[in-house]
Order: sequence, then C-alpha cells, then structure tokens
Amino acid sequence: MKNETEQRLFTTSTLRRLIWPLIIEQLLAITLGMADIIMVATLGEAAVSGVSLVDNINILINNIFAALATGGAVVCAQYIGRRDAKMVSVTAKQLIYAVSAAAIILMIIGLVFRYPLLSLIFGSIEADVMDSAQRYFLITLFSLPGIALYNGCAALFRAQGNSKVSMYIALLVNILNIGGNAILIFAFHWHVEGVAIPTLVARTAAAVVLLVLLYHDKPYRGAPAINITGLLKFAFDPKIIKHILAIGIPNGLENSMFQIGKILVLTLIASFGTGAIAANAAANTITSLEVLPGAAIGLAMLTVVGQCLGAGRPDEAEYFARKLMKITYLSMIALNVPILLFSAPIAAIFHLQPQTMQLARRMLCVHGFFGILIWPLSFTLPNVLRAAGEAKFTMIVSMISMWTIRVGVSYIFAACTGLGAMGVWYAMILDWVLRSAIFSGRFLRGKWKNKTII
Repeated sequence: MKNETEQRLFTTSTLRRLIWPLIIEQLLAITLGMADIIMVATLGEAAVSGVSLVDNINILINNIFAALATGGAVVCAQYIGRRDAKMVSVTAKQLIYAVSAAAIILMIIGLVFRYPLLSLIFGSIEADVMDSAQRYFLITLFSLPGIALYNGCAALFRAQGNSKVSMYIALLVNILNIGGNAILIFAFHWHVEGVAIPTLVARTAAAVVLLVLLYHDKPYRGAPAINITGLLKFAFDPKIIKHILAIGIPNGLENSMFQIGKILVLTLIASFGTGAIAANAAANTITSLEVLPGAAIGLAMLTVVGQCLGAGRPDEAEYFARKLMKITYLSMIALNVPILLFSAPIAAIFHLQPQTMQLARRMLCVHGFFGILIWPLSFTLPNVLRAAGEAKFTMIVSMISMWTIRVGVSYIFAACTGLGAMGVWYAMILDWVLRSAIFSGRFLRGKWKNKTII
C-alpha cells in the first residue's frame, strides 16, 4: 500500500522535473535580456537608453500575451486535473485564437501610432535617444504575433507539466537571438536594428516550432495530450473563452497597469538624465536574475495548484503551495547572497560611466536584499490565488498598491527628497510590503481552496 506522500498528485520527483526546466527557461530569458543590453551598450548610452525605453512598452505588450496565456494555462491545468482530454484540447485552441487576435490588433495600433505614442510616453528626451527608440520599436512591432503564440503555446505545455518543451524552445530563441545580435552588431556594424531583427526571427521561429509540436502532442506522464489538430477549422467556444478571460483580463489589466506605472516612474527617472536611464536599465536587467527562482516557481504554482483544484484536492493544493513557497525562499537566499557580495563586478559588465555604475549598483543591492525578504510573498504567492480563479482580487490589490505606493510615493520622493532616481526604488519596496501583507492574509484565510474556474 502506498503511503500518503506517494498518493499525492505530485511527488518530489515530479515537482523537480517541473521546476528545474522552468528555472533554466527563466535564466535563458534573463541571459537574453542581459546580452541584448550589453551588446547595445557598445553602441553608446543613447542606444541603450532608447532600447530600454521601448523595451518597457514591449514588456507591457508581452504582459498582455502572458496574461492571456496564464488564463489558458489555469483553465487547461484544471481540465488536466479532471482528466478531460477533449476540453484540454478545446481550451488550447481557444487560447491560440485569443493571443493571435490580441497580437494582430496591438501590432496594427503600434504601427499606426508609433511616432506620437513614444513622444507622448517619454516626452522631450534627447534626440538621439528618441531616434534609437523609434527605429527599434518599428521592427519589434512585427514580432508581436510570434511572441504571442510563443507565450500561449509554452504556457500550454507547462500546464501539462511538460516544462522541458518550453525550456528547449527558450534555448532555441537564445541561440537565434544572441547569435543574430552578434553577427549584425559586431560583424555588420548595424545600429539598434541589429538587436530588433534577431528578436523578430527568433520569436517567429519559436512560435512555428511550438505549434508543430502541439499538433503532434501526446499524453505526458499520465496528463492528457494538448492536441490542436483542426486548429485552422475555426470554432469559437464562448464558454471556454469566458473562462480564459476570467483569468486573463484581470491578470492582463494587473500586468498592464503595473507596467504603465513602471513607465510613468521611468519617465520620472528620465528627468534625472541619460545616466539615470542607463543605470536603471542595467539594474533592471540584473534584478531579473535576482527574482529568477520566484518567477519560475510562480509558473509551477499555476500548474500544480490548478491541477490539484481541478482534481478536487484542495488540501493538496495548500500543501504544495506552502512547499513551493519554502523552496522559493531557500532558492532566493542561495541566489541573491552571492549577487549582493559581488555586486560591483556584476555592475561593471555594462561598461557604464563610474557615477552611473555606482547608481546601478545601489539599485541592484536594494532590490536584492528586499527581494529575499518579501518579493516571494508579493509575486510568487499570488499565483496560488490566480490558479484558484481569484485573479480579480490580485488585480485590485496590485493596481491599488501600484498607483498609490509605487507611482505616488515615487513622485513624492522626487519632489520632497534628494534621493533622485533611488527614490523610485525605495517606493517600489514599500509597494512590495503592502502587497505581501494582503496576499498572505488572503492565502491564510483559505477561502481560495473552495474555488475553481471550470
């Protein structure tokens, strides 16, 4: 007779197989971002500033795709937990339709309004920075369909528990993107186009490969296959779309408002000069590495908690949520302590001016220290609630905290203190404190365990 642990929906071994590819995938994504910034930095601070400004808009757009993908992944995971293979495949197709439509609409809007959009958002930045931003933004707009499909398809494989697929595809993206950057920038001496075009090629190629794999998907370790055969025979399923949007819209609004808030405070940072923009860009790239374990395990939360709730095992959902949070904290400590100890040589890789590098290092250290203490409760734990269908709650909390604390306090610090760009980072920490307190309370009350989407 099997013991209690062996009877659980997930074992330590299956969790390990789920989490490690996600960590590697996140690391590959961060490596890609760092490589882009480092290579663009060789073109000068105007180029790196222009690319970093546009990347904040691109992150906003990508967050919309990621939100829809999250909605599809949660619904899919719950159907997988229920072992309903038919509805798993129906959900997969509806998700692909949704992300494709969103990508086409956003691409058209961006192409039509790209000039006034950048001027409106970033105001009177230096002319060479705006020129770099405009050229980079134009090309990356054409990559949106590929990015959307990449997000959606990868999320479907993760919902199945098969995170190795998205890891291998992330590796493909890195090879194509970083290799293309190196060739176009260093061999052909292109400007920001040398970063934008490889992004377009890599994301499009990744989307094509993932779609082909989904056409031939098979059951994975007992989980139903996510098969999209007949995708081109369009069949709209309003019930499934409603389920996806019930998670996707609140999550998308949350992520979008979060990124819009970041863009507003970036505008504030831009008022402190090009050096502050460059320091912020470098620090943001490194801080993505600091939160890598929490981000990866957050994705695992959607799969694990979603499948447990779909299978009618709420107590297991809580058990695994607590277990994954413990793993998150241990891994955050293991990663961030060395980063804090070696912050100076890490910041030096961006070849910034001495004063700019010192500012980037201070940003990095503040983020790393508080990232260990409260970031997991602010950003990993909420995925438990989202997997249970409480995306509206996480949206409301995040939006209130973002606009009142991160944005509002940033401008107060700028007006009333001499903190400069660092004031934005201190306001960010206060934002985390509020989020973590509210999300922890919601989790501990346990009402989320009685909810499902399907």
